[in-house]
Formats: sequence, structure tokens, C-alpha cells
Amino acid sequence: MASHDTYDKLIALLDERGADYRVIEHESEGATEAVSRLRGHDLAQAAKCIIVMVKIGKKEKRFALVVVPGDKRVDVAAVKALYGGTYASFATPEIAEELAGSASGTILPFSFDERLELIVDPALLTHPEFYFNAARLDRSLALSTESYREIAEPRLEPVAQD
Repeated sequence: MASHDTYDKLIALLDERGADYRVIEHESEGATEAVSRLRGHDLAQAAKCIIVMVKIGKKEKRFALVVVPGDKRVDVAAVKALYGGTYASFATPEIAEELAGSASGTILPFSFDERLELIVDPALLTHPEFYFNAARLDRSLALSTESYREIAEPRLEPVAQD
């Protein structure tokens, strides 16, 4: 299954770069609120990862992997404005899963696809570590924010709303 390949790719990257992380095994769960309870942390420390499609004019489409704290929502209008887009919406589940290499509910806050720009709301990175499903519904990571910034090199933009 593709998501296990994505999980293995992530763990290999983190190990190769000496990241500070912990693996957390839990019941299968993809909803941010529910999985945060299983992992035992504040919702604001969860990475909610959503793929947004932005149309620029009539012919061009761009895709952004937008990561916000678990207690916030993606501000689609803000993402559209970053690209000077004419329209923006959540990508279809099929496109999101293809670009992310994993199922909805397990999308990583890392991009392994050159068509997918990683945009992270700075509010997520105010904690020493944050949590996310690791391309699997039954396994999460607690990742050091410092390691994440060094390895993922996200574009930091205010893209979350209450």
C-alpha cells in the first residue's frame, strides 16, 4: 500500500537527518480531534494537513499542502491570495491522496511531490513538538518543531482561521 511506502520514506528521512521524534501507536483514527485525544495532547499541537488547489487564470493550477494547528481551519482565501489565484478549494480526495502518497486523515506535514508546495501556519510551530498521523491511521509521530523546520523547510504564512 502506498501509505506504508510514504511512512517508510518519512522515517528514513527523519533518521537520516537525525530528527528528534517518537512513534505513537494507537487505534485507527484520522479525525484530528479524536486522534489528539488518543495521543493525549492539546488540539493546538496537532498538525492538520489539507491540500488546497488554486487556479491561477484559466489554465494554471497549483497545489499547496497547507498545515495548520488542529484547533484551527485552513483559510482558503488566504492561500488563494498567496498565489494571486482566481479560485481556490480543497483538492478532491483522489488528487490529495495522489499528491500526498497517503489516505485522507493521514496526510503528512511533508511534501514528497514537487507539485506540492508546503505552507505552514506559524502558530503550529510555537510548541516544542507537534503531532500528526504518519501516513497511517494507526501510527502517529511526535516531532520536534526544530527538527521539522530544519528538514521540511516549510514556507511560513498565516493561513489558519478560528
